[in-house]
Amino acid sequence: MKSRILILGLSTLIFSSCGNETQQADNKKETAVNDSKKEVVELPVVQVPNVANGAESYFSPDGKSLIFNGKMGEDSSHKVYTVNTDGSNLLRINSKGDDACSHFAPDGKTIIWTSTKDNTDMHPGNYSDSKDYPQGAELFISDLDGTNIKRITNNKNYDAEVGYRPDGKRILFSRQIDGKLDLWTMNIDGSDQTQITFTDDWQEGGAFYMPDGKTILYRAWQKGDEDKDNQDMQIFTINEDGSNLVQITKEKGTHWAPFPAPDGEHFAYVKVLPPHNFEIILRSLKTGEEKQLTYKKGFDGFPSFSADGKSMSFSSSRANKKGVRSLKLFLMDVSSLNLGPR
Repeated sequence: MKSRILILGLSTLIFSSCGNETQQADNKKETAVNDSKKEVVELPVVQVPNVANGAESYFSPDGKSLIFNGKMGEDSSHKVYTVNTDGSNLLRINSKGDDACSHFAPDGKTIIWTSTKDNTDMHPGNYSDSKDYPQGAELFISDLDGTNIKRITNNKNYDAEVGYRPDGKRILFSRQIDGKLDLWTMNIDGSDQTQITFTDDWQEGGAFYMPDGKTILYRAWQKGDEDKDNQDMQIFTINEDGSNLVQITKEKGTHWAPFPAPDGEHFAYVKVLPPHNFEIILRSLKTGEEKQLTYKKGFDGFPSFSADGKSMSFSSSRANKKGVRSLKLFLMDVSSLNLGPR
């Protein structure tokens, strides 16, 4: 997955299947209470219908569709799906192996996705446990319906957490070798694979290009913190050539799953608030000013923005009945925040 998710028992929440029942989110603004007991109002949120158990969704370039990782119906493991934002045209892309992070190409004509489909004879591993990542996870490009598949990595390491440079000419991904997780880039045909980070302790991943096509936004943790409650994760930027490393967040705690806004100035990320409340925060890279976007107990995470900056997709447990542990997809109207391209 785009970010390590075995923290505070979250893997149980994300990787457990549920029935086909879906619940419509309230179309109205929802009132919540923050830690200071001051009344706040969420921006309008709607649930994406027909997705019984899915997470980590990303928009197509035209903003009309999502690609996500789900486990539904008769799936024995997680698969990559696409769906229109209104819940129509739900399509499973692959039927073999265990899938993870995926994206639309910037031109909207193809998709890229992670799967163990060609290495099912290997130890299956666990995408939610960095100590047991699937070493047979490879990267594939296909047509939008999953046909014409081209495998672009072939090393039996963990290759995942994938995305595109805005011009579509370069792919950004994470690779784990001998327990060390680093950022890499390559051409769209798999050639010129280039390592960006070279750290023995910091585990870099969950990376995305900023709109300038040169700066990379990512999160990282240190190996020594892997087994801690409320694990310390920090957010960084770095140039594509490995220069100009900047640590953005510095306070202790979990800062996770960052995603850049189209304006090139802001990004959304997940912060774990006491005691174990996952909320989505918007932060300015220029000023450091933050705005909390979600206000629900439980899990709100995996934020991503549409290309026009008007909508934010996220995954949440907010629609679950008591005792149900799964995630569903939601859209937040963030048009009032003026996050569109500059």
